[in-house]
Amino acid sequence: MPRISFGELKAFLDDRTDRYNRADFIPNDPVSIPHRFRKKQDIEIAGLLAALLAWGQRITVINKCRDLLARLDDAPYDFLVNHSPDDWKSVLRFKHRTFNGTDAVHVLSFLADFYRKHPSLEAAFPVQAEDPHIEHALVAFHRYVFAWPQAPARTRKHVPTPERKSACKRINMYLRWMVRKDDRGVDFGLWHTIRPDQLVCPCDVHVERVARRLKLVKRKTVDWQMALELTTQLKRFDPLDPVKYDFALFGLGIEEQFAR
Repeated sequence: MPRISFGELKAFLDDRTDRYNRADFIPNDPVSIPHRFRKKQDIEIAGLLAALLAWGQRITVINKCRDLLARLDDAPYDFLVNHSPDDWKSVLRFKHRTFNGTDAVHVLSFLADFYRKHPSLEAAFPVQAEDPHIEHALVAFHRYVFAWPQAPARTRKHVPTPERKSACKRINMYLRWMVRKDDRGVDFGLWHTIRPDQLVCPCDVHVERVARRLKLVKRKTVDWQMALELTTQLKRFDPLDPVKYDFALFGLGIEEQFAR
């Protein structure tokens, strides 16, 4: 694409962020799943499940999330803190692509145990004020989820970690939902120990194509280092809230097929 100035690129990204960071974005996106709830813990649980299942066509992801939550009686927090062993039978029959009932039961068992000790899942993502970004928090979360010796090895691939060089797109998206707060109605802004400037931009092949065309990334592999590289570039446009530009990059990549 033709060379454009910093100001022109910022104006372009700001325009697309405004276009897609709107309430009418919600119904056709997995973020619609946690928006079905009002209780903080229900939002946290539904949001995490939606993020972990968010690969494939969006309508399929949304339908699968609804299916899984129906198996939790559409009251995920109450189900987790009051379930009996027989309640897992329906969950064990769940399947979305390679995420199956074994994976669902392990993640939900972790959540049930965690909520018996903590009022919010925010505590599973420990971050220090001096941390430049959330890498340590993501590593800690992965270790929490798989701390039990009996944790199924197959489930590890569904909960990414920077220790394995993953771009961690889905978990970064989940943290954007939980941490960012504005007046647009998409992100929830429920958590406060992580600052918006510590978030890392969700990065997948669609975002990578747009970012590369806009000359925001040079790294060739879509991995954790690329996610950090992209976030560093986005901080030039807004150092306090760089991940708001995820709306622009996602919209350009999925809705407008910009990079094609």
